[in-house]
Amino acid sequence: MKDITSDKLASVAARILDDKLGKDITILNISNVSVLADYFVICSADTSTQVRALTSYVKENVKKLFERLPNGQEHDLKNRWNLLDYGDVVVHILHKEERETYAIEKFWNHAFKVSEEKWKKDSQEYSDYS
Repeated sequence: MKDITSDKLASVAARILDDKLGKDITILNISNVSVLADYFVICSADTSTQVRALTSYVKENVKKLFERLPNGQEHDLKNRWNLLDYGDVVVHILHKEERETYAIEKFWNHAFKVSEEKWKKDSQEYSDYS
């Protein structure tokens, strides 16, 4: 397993989702408010097929780039909310309706939001389109 910081992994996961046309990508730094993880990466998709495809794409690319597999992986029965748990980083890929319903960002509103400009800069070397 290659050594990578949690903030870099979160940024690269967001970049992978962005390159595959994930929508409304948000990174929350929850390290100061939770022991669950350091970062949540949250992404929306229009269909359950896209949710599944984005999940597979992140899993494949994180494995290829950093030789890391998720510690855990969960999904609901209809593939409308998938989760990849890398320990320090948890990637949530939700159907847009589930994202509105569960409002993870509102629940974690005391967490620090990483700007898109920062995560794009921090993951530039991993872009498919740089």
